[in-house]
Amino acid sequence: MKDLVILGIESSCDETSAAVVKNGREVLSNVISSQINIHKKYGGVVPEIASRKHVESIVPVVSKALLEANKTLDDIDIIGVTKGPGLVGALLVGVSFAKALSFSTKKTLVGVNHIEGHICANYLQHKDLEPPFICLVVSGGHSHIVYVKDYNTFEILGQTRDDAAGEAFDKISRALGLGYPGGPIIDKCARDGNPHKIEFPRVHFKDGTFDFSFSGLKTSVLNYINTMTQKNEPINVPDVCASFQQAVIDVLVKNTLECARIKKISKIAIAGGVASNSLLRKTFLDECNKLGYKCYYPNPILCTDNAAMIACSAYYEYLNGNISDFNLDAYPSLKLG
Repeated sequence: MKDLVILGIESSCDETSAAVVKNGREVLSNVISSQINIHKKYGGVVPEIASRKHVESIVPVVSKALLEANKTLDDIDIIGVTKGPGLVGALLVGVSFAKALSFSTKKTLVGVNHIEGHICANYLQHKDLEPPFICLVVSGGHSHIVYVKDYNTFEILGQTRDDAAGEAFDKISRALGLGYPGGPIIDKCARDGNPHKIEFPRVHFKDGTFDFSFSGLKTSVLNYINTMTQKNEPINVPDVCASFQQAVIDVLVKNTLECARIKKISKIAIAGGVASNSLLRKTFLDECNKLGYKCYYPNPILCTDNAAMIACSAYYEYLNGNISDFNLDAYPSLKLG
């Protein structure tokens, strides 16, 4: 079988990204144009601004990805693009561009699920990783425990019923006046705090599911901040960050490990923006070592929204015969599987 070269395009939120990947595993380039500095002053992503910035960035980003990979469009076999979930306007920029490029170059088009892409980031980092395994996908918009049965077969074992883990990090960071994005800021601040100083709630459902709920935790932290403020007492910000972070990670790790036990799977991967969290990585590594499990996680650049993971996913979708036509659309609420 000849080598397959995939051009990946990602525009689901506030990163415009393009990448060139060979045979699903070898990254030749991975260009990311971030909008963090633009949205920082608003405390979160503004959809309309994000869409306009994608329009401005997509052509130069794709051009740079091809240049860095030392490839031209003639060398590309497959164009993979995120079709959802995400912000509808942002998704439409990437999908429309990919469709136009596919039409003009007669290259195969493959629409990709963004969550599936995050899972695939681990294949880029760990060339030996193959299904089946359990993957925890945690980001600003998603908190999923996924049983990866095969490259294209997924079973959701748990998911958030309200706030995603990354969303909770952003909201608490904003409440503490620390800024955006909240994940890396709280991770850094928590290193100077006591994670057991304040007892925040951990939610575990009694209905046999492994779903998450972080809204009650978020409310508890906000109530603590308000109570201390009303009493005119000082707030130890590092202690709040450390205690909040510990509560989130305790639930994420416990539920994921329980799913692995039930499915009798000894390989656990983590993915998504929150997978960059230093405590989450350390906790999973420590717990997996105790249990004799293997723990996988990507480099931080592959945890963020990036096109290399989309190209990887497109490769396996193509091998499975999942090819898109020009009716491909953006699906902001797309479910995994």
